[in-house]
Amino acid sequence: MKKISNASENAYLDLLKDILASNQYKDDRTRTGTISVFGRQLRFDLSKGFPLLTTKKLFLRGIIIELLWFLKGDSNIKYLVENNVHIWDSWPYRHYKESMQAQGKKALSMEAFLEKIKNSTAFAKKWGELGPVYGVQWRKWRTPNGTPIDQITQVINKIKESPHDRRLIVSAWNVADIEEMAKAGLPPCHSLFQFYVSKDGKLSCQLYQRSADMFLGVPFNIASYALLTMMVAHVCGLKPGEFIHTFGDAHIYINHLDQVHEQLSRTPRKLPRMILNPRITNIFSFKLEDFTLEGYDPYPAIKAPVAV
Repeated sequence: MKKISNASENAYLDLLKDILASNQYKDDRTRTGTISVFGRQLRFDLSKGFPLLTTKKLFLRGIIIELLWFLKGDSNIKYLVENNVHIWDSWPYRHYKESMQAQGKKALSMEAFLEKIKNSTAFAKKWGELGPVYGVQWRKWRTPNGTPIDQITQVINKIKESPHDRRLIVSAWNVADIEEMAKAGLPPCHSLFQFYVSKDGKLSCQLYQRSADMFLGVPFNIASYALLTMMVAHVCGLKPGEFIHTFGDAHIYINHLDQVHEQLSRTPRKLPRMILNPRITNIFSFKLEDFTLEGYDPYPAIKAPVAV
């Protein structure tokens, strides 16, 4: 494949090749099967452009809405469904369907289920909950004394007050809540991230992702955390530095192999540019319309099934 100036996307594609070349088959929780490697890292210089893949079109609106949902501290898919974002639908629907079957009742179709989530607050409260997943851990980490910790507010304040602190960390891996998260959703895959402020006023972020679906999930994760880094830098009066993505189990699902080969046949194009609304000063004030993407020229999207 010809190398061009889009070094960050070439590095991602090289990691896909690395996983394929490993030929290390592993069973997994979903019983789909994967080819997997352990312990890899990608780096994205945010001054070179916004790392939204160009070798397949990504659903940027969904990425932004999901990130705003996390920042709201929400754990119910109702907000996502109302905004026509369906990234998380499969997990609560599976939980609902299994519960109906256990009671000998006929389950609604996925379409009817989502319509009821959208229109019935009571139904959404019962069946749309994912448990204490990302947003809850970021904004409402439960403590023994019952006082929640808002990690996002806390880390932003620390960046402003003590930018060289080595504890600029947000964790979603709350061991006490793992079982509850797993009931209708998943224990956090992107489990911990740390910020770093350089002497020249640039903010970088490193994410540790314990489990990484390299074809479907990781492109979303890259864009989401790159955007989060830009948002935090923006409200702290800093410039975006690097987003560093560190992986534990990096895998390609067996039923994504054809799609991966199709993507690898494409040559990356120039990265787009993301512009944030300069008037926003509070990270919780961002709305969808405060993000403008310029120069995005991707290949067509490549569909693949989600392993649930």
